[in-house]
Amino acid sequence: MRLLPAVVSLSLTVALAYYVYIPLPETIQEPWRLMMLDVGFRTTMHLASLKAWLGFDHYIQSLRQSTEGFDDIMQGLCSSQSEGGVMPGVKVCDITFAGVPVRVYEPPAGGEGHLRRGLMFIHGGGWALGTTKKGSYDVINRMLSDELNTVVVSVEYRLYPEVNFPVPYLDCLAAAKHFLSAGVRARYAIDPERIAVSGDSAGGNLAAAVAQEISTDDTMSVKFSVQALIYPVLQALDFNTPSYLQNQHIPILYRPIMVRFWLQYFGADLSLLPQLLSNNHSSLQHSNITPELRARVDWTVLLSPKHKKNYKPVIVEKGSQGGAREVPGLLDVRASPLLAGPEVLAKSPRAYILTCEHDVLRDDGLMYARRLQDSGVTVTVDHYLDGFHGCFSFVTWPMEFEVGKRAVRGYLDWLQKNL
Repeated sequence: MRLLPAVVSLSLTVALAYYVYIPLPETIQEPWRLMMLDVGFRTTMHLASLKAWLGFDHYIQSLRQSTEGFDDIMQGLCSSQSEGGVMPGVKVCDITFAGVPVRVYEPPAGGEGHLRRGLMFIHGGGWALGTTKKGSYDVINRMLSDELNTVVVSVEYRLYPEVNFPVPYLDCLAAAKHFLSAGVRARYAIDPERIAVSGDSAGGNLAAAVAQEISTDDTMSVKFSVQALIYPVLQALDFNTPSYLQNQHIPILYRPIMVRFWLQYFGADLSLLPQLLSNNHSSLQHSNITPELRARVDWTVLLSPKHKKNYKPVIVEKGSQGGAREVPGLLDVRASPLLAGPEVLAKSPRAYILTCEHDVLRDDGLMYARRLQDSGVTVTVDHYLDGFHGCFSFVTWPMEFEVGKRAVRGYLDWLQKNL
């Protein structure tokens, strides 16, 4: 009988180790910290799925409750840093721009007559999660406002499941136009020549799409001078790029999770996920996906050999019948900025694009950088060989990563010199 407790204990230990341990590339500097972070995320997702299956709550609503609760804890732990002695002069105000909730960060008052930089920030979260008012987004925007003497406007756009595409995009566009208006610029003493739009992940998607629209809108007298995109998601035609395949099992953004975010954003049937993972949704039989469109996401041309490696393109002759009809918005450049034509890209503001080697979205950012450069736009690519998706947000204790702190510092330094 004494053997039974030992066997049970050993079995539980092995099961726990199996659940926690994930093989990670040697270039990731803090692997065990990332594994423990991933355990938290995976457990949260499993519990959310269970609650949804039992009919207690929507999957995303459960995720939000868990992540926002975590952010509340982090906000309390970091309050002395973000609101105390480090950035005491930053004024924070929650208002609306054209009916869209925003949080405005104003730097300490300067001398009379001095204009300040302006930056609109759009948070990530798969168009379903996240808020600008808590956690690292709030901390980073306070830092940005204080260090760069910048008026930061962080947008609280509407999210899935309450809305689908194009509502989040339209919210951000409305807020951007209001931000760029003469009245707002005068109110906050913003230099019309030094205004940026920025965002991470899904927020980078929205920032790029808004930058394209503003840059081609002849009714806008003032436009963004800079776009700063942090591991942006930019296309939904090819989920078999080298980075999607290389990093499909790397935390915290697994390949199926990113595809699910896309389906949710488009309001499409989630049962289509295997079709998208196989690129069946963009097979050659879909005549509405023209060779010209395909060329705009052709990583065999747009990526360098060191990123293409030995991967081969996944091209499907005959796939699902519906294609764009089953996934509305699939070919809309407002959802997939990488599909924009060269005439649009040529008018885009100069760009900063942060990419991470261990991120399924790496190639989206690198392809966009190449296409912008080919269109005559000045681009800075800040690539982190030890970076992973989400690292930019992990800069506060106890979930801080050295690569995240370096990424934030590189972002701030580039804006300091280029905005």
